[in-house]
Amino acid sequence: MRMRFKPYAGPELAACAYHINEPMAQKGKWREVFQNPDLPIHMELGCGKGGFLSQLALRHPERNYIGVDITDKVLILAKRNIERRYAAEGKTPDNVVILSHDIERIRCMLAAPDRVERIYINFCNPWNKKSGHKKHRLTHPRQLIQYRDFLSENGEICFKCDDDDLFEDTLQYLPEAGFEITWMTRDLHAEEPAWNIRTEHEAMFTEMGIPTKALMARKAAIDPETERRLRAEIQHTGPYEHKGAQAQE
Repeated sequence: MRMRFKPYAGPELAACAYHINEPMAQKGKWREVFQNPDLPIHMELGCGKGGFLSQLALRHPERNYIGVDITDKVLILAKRNIERRYAAEGKTPDNVVILSHDIERIRCMLAAPDRVERIYINFCNPWNKKSGHKKHRLTHPRQLIQYRDFLSENGEICFKCDDDDLFEDTLQYLPEAGFEITWMTRDLHAEEPAWNIRTEHEAMFTEMGIPTKALMARKAAIDPETERRLRAEIQHTGPYEHKGAQAQE
């Protein structure tokens, strides 16, 4: 179900100290937006309502966090969740920022100098209805080749999902794009790690009896010919256009 338009979202986000209004202007200099620019940067792609991001950033003040989603009507909920959780602890959100951007064109807002150490992708759209839609997956090789540009050396991707097809395909996508899978499970909660933060979708699918699949992958070497092919493919995605009314749901 699509979320309703929220007329207050734009003005409220524009006035928020930890919302970035012009993310492309920060390309190559994301460290400048944080109070402590020397801390490592982690980011969540498709942060949604911010339940996971707000808990993670609050739990780890020794890191800076970037949360990205495509629409303000979802991001406003992330803003309020961050605000609420930090206020409950008597803290100010000084190690987290949020922004709206089309993740399929993430290369337009991040570059090598940003040195992101870890990307979180949680329960993204599996795009299973038609085979041609799979290129929109956040773990598709044409996305992974973009992540390589701003991930640090040995940078990581942490991925969780409920969808079997998406998970099995991702196990193939990652090596193709030069990522080494360092850990994986097809049932995260069978022996749940202490570090896991259950997302809203994770809790919902668990109640339905659907196991959470998860993996960690590290940036490694990529075949030069494969890299050339993937980089040629992403040139066809065109320039970035803000889609504030389009939800990634």
